[in-house]
Amino acid sequence: MSMVLTLILVVQMLSALAMIGLILIQHGKGADMGAAFGSGGSGSLFGATGGANFLSRTTAVLAAVFFACTLLLAYFSNLRPTAPSGSVLEGTTLTAPAAPTTPIDSSPAAQIPGNTPAAKPDNSVPPAPAK
Repeated sequence: MSMVLTLILVVQMLSALAMIGLILIQHGKGADMGAAFGSGGSGSLFGATGGANFLSRTTAVLAAVFFACTLLLAYFSNLRPTAPSGSVLEGTTLTAPAAPTTPIDSSPAAQIPGNTPAAKPDNSVPPAPAK
């Protein structure tokens, strides 16, 4: 299958390059009108009007080959088997973190990093002053 895709890709590139060359060789519509009135621009490889039909037909054939190769490449690219999602983490195994060796205080102040609580505050009510 790889050889077929490579062949189609080579044909597509060659047809694209040939199309570019043929399009650059062709004269515009205005060049033919000037040649009809004797501007001297009629001297070409295929004669005054003989090249227009040959070059335009060859360009059309090359364009059809280019589009056919493009459609075939798009069709064959969808036939390839889909790869896995590509996640690096799919092949790894998850391990549970080790249990802490020291008891953890569940107060909010103990959960702040770098905060080591000192002695617990005395929340008892002080005795009333004597009169």
